Amino acid sequence: MTSAAHNAGAAHAPFVDFQNVWLAYNDELLAQNHFAVEDISLQVARGEFIAIVGPSGCGKSTFMKMATGLKMPSKGTIHIDGAPVTGPLKISGMAFQAPSLLPWRTTVDNVLLPLEIVEPYRSQFKSKRKEFEERARKLLQSVGLGGYEDKFPWQLSGGMQQRASICRALVHEPKMLLLDEPFGALDAFTREELWCALRDLHAAQNFNVILVTHDLRESVFLADTVYCMSSSPGRFVTKRQIDLPRPRDLEVTYTPHFTEIVHELRGHIGAHRKAVGTIK
Repeated sequence: MTSAAHNAGAAHAPFVDFQNVWLAYNDELLAQNHFAVEDISLQVARGEFIAIVGPSGCGKSTFMKMATGLKMPSKGTIHIDGAPVTGPLKISGMAFQAPSLLPWRTTVDNVLLPLEIVEPYRSQFKSKRKEFEERARKLLQSVGLGGYEDKFPWQLSGGMQQRASICRALVHEPKMLLLDEPFGALDAFTREELWCALRDLHAAQNFNVILVTHDLRESVFLADTVYCMSSSPGRFVTKRQIDLPRPRDLEVTYTPHFTEIVHELRGHIGAHRKAVGTIK
């Protein structure tokens, strides 16, 4: 096969590929056939933005840990970017609900942190510090934090801290960004501002995104595909392609079609909860 044909094949191969993945938290639970997630198969295209929604404790964060190689499946296989996952991935960045910025470091120094600890950047950090710092400052400016680069976390609002946290996850230019309830602690207006910041970053850089959220509006506004998970043991019960054209403006969230998709997803989750008797 020519290198051009190989590259074309790689471009069409799924970027994330879960095949019949099951996970039990330990050998004892495995022996009892007690799984946290069961029979997960999904294929995510290169550059695709997916969101995973579902009730608390359904295995969304466990799925995320398997996608980054922090947990290994009990059964099945996981390939990311064409390679089997055998341990923590260097090609991913992560951001969580709590920004967890280091209070003694400025915003730009917090963003630079992955470049200080992840190879191949770590060994080049001293010699390329100026270049890396310029990259971090540009990233901060792109999410509206120009002028705040040299402030400390305690001088930033919660929304600003979360923007910085996302920049920190992206500064080493990962191929995949994993977001675990990143906007859950923010007020509605700030949350929508960050949706737009993330939308613009994704459009500009075309990295893969896996977003775990409880917010159905958030999932429909941001994602190409939304997966609904059932209560434990977690498995995907619905896959919904979001047929809203891009680029999406916040105005789309007030359209009947948007509302229709949100209600449809809520119906799937509600019907499944009722079926397994988890509605309280």
